[in-house]
Amino acid sequence: MPLTIGQVALAVDVNVQTVRYYERRGLLAAPQRTVSGYRQYPEDTIGRLRFIRHAKGLGFALREIQELLELRVSRRTACDAVERKTREKIELVEQKIYDLRRINRTLGHLAAACAARRPTDDCPILGALEEHDESDN
Repeated sequence: MPLTIGQVALAVDVNVQTVRYYERRGLLAAPQRTVSGYRQYPEDTIGRLRFIRHAKGLGFALREIQELLELRVSRRTACDAVERKTREKIELVEQKIYDLRRINRTLGHLAAACAARRPTDDCPILGALEEHDESDN
């Protein structure tokens, strides 16, 4: 039995606009429409949307999710292609963790330096932000 966009969105706990957006991006196939123009989604749309949500929750970008969805439906693709993409994502996550730890350390040092409660024109945090240049990235 076909589902309305509201039923699909409710089943996956996403906004109706999210369903439309994924449809525009090609992550969901364009559904059949009634004579009056209402979308009618097949029940497997719910599984596809859950796949998208879970992949997003693991940090995959929509472009990457599209690639995973294409690999998911291909009988000729071996699991090693999915593993390769996952390992690439792991490397990216590890780099982000490293960067976040560096940012955390820097902010901790700046906050400790500010403990003297000096006037803002002598604030080490504001001074560090003013002195920051692109080579620090």
